[in-house]
Amino acid sequence: MTLLVVGASGFLGAEVCRQAVAAGQSVVGTYHSAAVAVLGVAARRLDVTDRAAVRALLTEVRPDAVVSTPYRYDDWTVTADGAAHVAYAAAEVGARLVHLSSDALHAGRPAPYLDEDVPSPVFMYGAAKAAAETAVRAIDPGAVLVRTSLIVGEGSKQIQLCRDALAGRATLFTDELRCPVDVADLAAAVLELVLSEYAGLLNVAGPDAVSRAEMGLLVARQLGLDSAGLKTTTSAASGLHRPAEVRLDSSRAAGLLRTRLRGITELLA
Repeated sequence: MTLLVVGASGFLGAEVCRQAVAAGQSVVGTYHSAAVAVLGVAARRLDVTDRAAVRALLTEVRPDAVVSTPYRYDDWTVTADGAAHVAYAAAEVGARLVHLSSDALHAGRPAPYLDEDVPSPVFMYGAAKAAAETAVRAIDPGAVLVRTSLIVGEGSKQIQLCRDALAGRATLFTDELRCPVDVADLAAAVLELVLSEYAGLLNVAGPDAVSRAEMGLLVARQLGLDSAGLKTTTSAASGLHRPAEVRLDSSRAAGLLRTRLRGITELLA
């Protein structure tokens, strides 16, 4: 089996590559600027905003499956248009597609979001992720669209932010709740879905809803650090307009997958 990982130099993409190579799969990984640092992966540079280049690469590689992970927080053309280009090219060559989406497309509410809940974006990145989903579902109804949350693990931006806040170099929000998921768990779930027949939306996140400030306290406990100096604020006070409480109900994924999605409390125990 040949697997193409679009965005292989990213945190999740690299972990998908590592696990796929370890499982004996032939892996081609794309990058845009940062190189792919995973042994056993055939690295190819790709600009996902260039539709012709995306089609040319997939026509050449002819992958059996594609895992599509690229995004750029402030760039609609990468996050939305790029996802559409990958989906179109994957459909052309008959490749199985697993598209990575985000909880950022929800507006936020106290009740957990179910797998099929309709996007209700309140800021540009969320709108771009919602547009990406719309395009992917229209192009390839058989694709899997994985909605996930904060991705954590050794080397993750989220854990480093917590460490910086404990050292007084950053500030953590107390009013934004998410369901962090370990990068290894998420990658394993994605690779399971590649080999499955599941189609449509699927929440794949951890079971614990926490704020970044609460996650900072968990990191402090794990590392044996004094949390007294932890710097916190609210997103509202920072002038940001983003979703507040976004809990993903991942019970369907938990019943479908062999991979156990661990919560942040367990991960940072």
